[in-house]
Amino acid sequence: MEKKKKIGGFTLVMLIVTASIGAGVLALNSQLAQAAAPGPALIAWGIVGLGSLLLAATLNNLLNKCPQLDGIFAYGKKGFGDFTGFLSGWGYWMSGWLGNVAISTVFMSTLGSFLPIFSKSNSPYTITGASICTWLLILLVSRGIENAAFLDSIITICKLVPIITFIIISWVVFKVGFFSRNFWGNLTNSFNLQTTFSQVKNCFVVMMWLFVGLEGATVLAARAKSKKTAGRSTLVGVILLLVIYILTSILPYGYFTRKQLINAPQPPMAYLLSKIVGNWGGLLITVGVLLSSLGTLISGTILPSETMQSMAQDQLLTNKLNNKNSFGAPTTALLVTGTVIQLFLISLLFTNKAYKLTYSLSTVAIIITYLIIAAFQVKISWQEKNLLQLLIGVGTLIFEVIGILSAGLKYLLACTIIYIPGLYLYYRTIKAKRKLTLPEKLAIAIITIIGLSALIVLITGKLSL
Repeated sequence: MEKKKKIGGFTLVMLIVTASIGAGVLALNSQLAQAAAPGPALIAWGIVGLGSLLLAATLNNLLNKCPQLDGIFAYGKKGFGDFTGFLSGWGYWMSGWLGNVAISTVFMSTLGSFLPIFSKSNSPYTITGASICTWLLILLVSRGIENAAFLDSIITICKLVPIITFIIISWVVFKVGFFSRNFWGNLTNSFNLQTTFSQVKNCFVVMMWLFVGLEGATVLAARAKSKKTAGRSTLVGVILLLVIYILTSILPYGYFTRKQLINAPQPPMAYLLSKIVGNWGGLLITVGVLLSSLGTLISGTILPSETMQSMAQDQLLTNKLNNKNSFGAPTTALLVTGTVIQLFLISLLFTNKAYKLTYSLSTVAIIITYLIIAAFQVKISWQEKNLLQLLIGVGTLIFEVIGILSAGLKYLLACTIIYIPGLYLYYRTIKAKRKLTLPEKLAIAIITIIGLSALIVLITGKLSL
């Protein structure tokens, strides 16, 4: 007998926060300093923050307007047909497990602070450790998604303590004069459109990666106490994330030079706090990295598996992926997701850019999903002649297009490779219930050709990620 519980608003907000705040926020100081000075970084935060809030408002509106739809992919299916629903859901599934691969490497390399055998991110020992961690999390989630989500919220509260400590201490030592000394990041320290635009653009991928996970409440809306609860949780979660990210990334500019921030060893937040308060600060943040990574890995196990199972339930993928155990956990989807993570972890033995590669691919994959959601928002708002919601949808659409262009089309090409097995599953599933339309056949053929071409140029070295 399937055991059923309902997830409350607090747990959903914590799920969003923990799904988004992974180890990325603790490495943010160095990454952002490489991209921009404080002035352009603040402009970039304004743009990315507005875009993320527009996306959250879009999800909130769609949850209220279409409460009968379950799953992040359902909006694409409802608005544009089965194939678009598949593209959205498979992109979201890709993003989830790719994000887990990225975080796994950070989790193990941070563990290397205590166990040097794990200090190298692509060593056999690190990959083995990350693999064991992956399958233990699969086992945990298989005992019930609701229980895993509750544990996730507890971990979130614990991991926020080091981050809040860092924010408070950074606020205390913050010096306005020091902060403004190199505000625009050029020789004259005055506003220059070309220089500023370049720095703002450099920030986008780093910042957008940090908001991957904001849709967590929407994915689990069917398990929430109500769709309104899920919608409100999304808005609250994004606002909380934005406050944490801005304070964490901008305040250190008021105490450290940009060069110091760029050259800070990993994880930079631990190094910076240890420079201010001593070794205990670095230890506190290191523990925070481990908790952040663990919490994100739990979310990154729940959300893609739930999406894959829901797609099978909606007959976009084979019904075998719809299997659940007595705890209501999607067992087959969990096994498939775990297997793919395992294969990708093994492939990281051959690259020294594991974290950047996987988080870039994860960001681009989820932008595909976000674009489809925004397009659906535009469609229904136009039909209802709701000007406010139409503007929100158009704004979200523009923001996501900017995001995918900023990330780089090479990562989009790489994502088409991972779409190929999904396209095969979709083709077999749809063919069993009806004839595929000509546009579907053409789209499958085009994406497959692009994916195979991308694979060839990657293997031959003509395209480098």
